[in-house]
Amino acid sequence: MHEAITQDKIAMKKITLADLLSIEAYEAQRPMIRKAIMEHKKTRRVPLGPNAMLHFEDYMVMRYQVLELIRAEKITDFGDLQEELDAYNPLIPDGKNLKVTFMLEYPDENERKERLRQLIGIEELISIQIVGFDPVYPIANEDLPRSTDEKTSSVHFLRYEFTDEMIEAARNGAQWVIRSEHLNYPYETEALPDGITESLLRDFA
Repeated sequence: MHEAITQDKIAMKKITLADLLSIEAYEAQRPMIRKAIMEHKKTRRVPLGPNAMLHFEDYMVMRYQVLELIRAEKITDFGDLQEELDAYNPLIPDGKNLKVTFMLEYPDENERKERLRQLIGIEELISIQIVGFDPVYPIANEDLPRSTDEKTSSVHFLRYEFTDEMIEAARNGAQWVIRSEHLNYPYETEALPDGITESLLRDFA
């Protein structure tokens, strides 16, 4: 494994074995890599109301998570490494979509249990709108269901598909609005900061 791929690489690229580092090489570079990723994540995170956060995933974030997993679990076997890539690569955007980890954040356990019972189905009602076009609703939790008839989960994985026209409008400066349309959590963002929209636009081919 060798050092490769920097922030300049396109976000929709998938991770390969050649993009990884040995555990020893990663240990040496980890402080620098962590600092860069923490700064990068600031452009990939959007709060929605007081208790929800959208984390927009991309190549850099997923590669970092794989490297952290390799370090923690001391993974060196190429077959095991490929299994991890097969699990994480689907979370990287494909050129016309955005991939999001949606998190409901209630620090108090009792409040969290109550609110998750009240927010069943919220994962289907988090829309992203490029102003001038209809809102885009997510394809939620393609890997496995995360809601039951009793409660929703605090973590959901969402995929948003955009048309060429939406993408072009966003590139030309159209505003983005993110909304929760759930009756028990009705919030929407104001205009997203330029740093965030610029980062998200790099997810599109």
